[in-house]
Formats: sequence, structure tokens, C-alpha cells
Amino acid sequence: MKLVNTVEELHAEIQRLNPDKTVGLVPTMGALHQGHISLVKQAVSENPIVVVSIFVNPTQFNDPNDLEHYPRTLENDLKLLEPTGCSIVFAPNAKEVYPEPDKRKFNFGILEQVMEGQHRPGHFNGVAQVVSRLFELIKPAKAYFGLKDFQQLAIVKNMVKQLQLPVEIVPCAIIREESGLAMSSRNELLTDEQRKNAAVISETLFKAKELKGQKSVKEITDWVTETINKNPFLDVEYFEIVDDEQLQPVNNWNENSTYFGCVAAFCGKIRLIDNIVF
Repeated sequence: MKLVNTVEELHAEIQRLNPDKTVGLVPTMGALHQGHISLVKQAVSENPIVVVSIFVNPTQFNDPNDLEHYPRTLENDLKLLEPTGCSIVFAPNAKEVYPEPDKRKFNFGILEQVMEGQHRPGHFNGVAQVVSRLFELIKPAKAYFGLKDFQQLAIVKNMVKQLQLPVEIVPCAIIREESGLAMSSRNELLTDEQRKNAAVISETLFKAKELKGQKSVKEITDWVTETINKNPFLDVEYFEIVDDEQLQPVNNWNENSTYFGCVAAFCGKIRLIDNIVF
């Protein structure tokens, strides 16, 4: 495993390993956990060369305070990655990724007008900027994304289609802590007490799935919001039950369709997201 910080070093290392071999990419913002590691292991099993990028992308943060406090733990990240068999860790600074300011504006239509897009204006444009830039620099055959960021996955797939990029987007399952809490770099910012109470989010989603046959979409939506909000540590920003393609809120169940229940909630000042398949 080789750590590189510049685009020049990145290309030299890929060249050394063999430029004709396919590359798998796992894009991350660092503060790695076992969820990330599961993506890396899948990438290693499917590609002869695997690049893990670690870059806290400034263009996807609409809150400067959130960017400033996002955890940065490169030394620990490298320890976690060492046994995975990944080939290259690319940890650039912003100048390497954006030699010039990226002024591109993407249009994702209704995909970015709900949930995360509605509550974090500009976020998905920043995601598209950095992911497309990484694809340009690394030229992966496959790129791996966790299903926890369900809307982000849909945006990246749409971006690949728009730009006609030759990369396969591989969705990977949510990895959870023993309590059920979806693994997230932001979990490291929680106190022990907050972390314990944050598990109510996933616990409520699991129960909601069991209630699908007994309650309407609106009844479940209201129940999930009320149940999470009963916990004094938690405050729901949104809970939506959406279709799996356009991510639009649904009003009625259709047994032939797949739905996702997506939630964002604050635990103290820490914003957590999760989702479940109905």
C-alpha cells in the first residue's frame, strides 16, 4: 500500500503497478470505519488495483462550521487500510483536486430537490464536482459507494450517465454498529450517551418496516417522526418514504414497487442519516 499526495505521484504509482490493469476506486472523506473497510474489501476482491481516496471536499459543505469540524484522522485511516490489500491511498490537498476553482453547475432535476438536496443546497453539486474529478484523475473501471448515502448514490449514477463516463457504480450494503446505528464518520463526534441514544433512529426504522402491512404511508411517516422525536437527544429534520428511482415521496404502497424510508436527524449538533428498504 502506497500513500500518495499529488496527482503526479498517483499517476506514477498506477503506471508502476501496470496501467493496463483495471482500477477500482473507493472515494472517501477519511475518518474511516468498518463501513468504509467493507467497500475497500469488496473493491480488492474485484479489481487488481484499488485506489482509496481520502479528501474532505470543501465544495460539498454548505455549512463552513460542518467543514471545519469534520473529523480528520489520516494516521488511523492508514492503519485500518493496511491489512485490506488496497494498492494506493490518494490523500491530496484541495489544490491538487481543484487547480482552478470548479465552477461547473450540474442539473439533477427532481433528484436533488428532495431530502438532502432540499436541506443542504449546493451539496450534490459539490459531490458531483469532486467525484467526477476523481474519476478523471484515476479513471476507474468500478467505483464503490455505500447505500447509507442512498440519495448520493442516485446522484452519482445520474452524473455518470450525463457525462457518459465509462465507470460502473457499485452500491454496497449499510454496515451497522452492534446497536444498529449506521456506521458514519460523524459518529465519532458523538458522546457515549449520544451514541447510545442515536441507535433509536435505526431501531425505529426496523420497526417501521414491520408495520408496512398494517399502516398507510402517511401513518408510518408520522409514526417514525414522532417516535424518534420522543427521544430527548434526537430531532428529526426529515423522514420520507420515496420510490427507488426518482426518489419522490409516495402516498400509497404498491406491492410491485420498492421503497426507501430515508431519515436525517440531529443528535445534539451532529447530523446523522440512515435509510431502510421497504
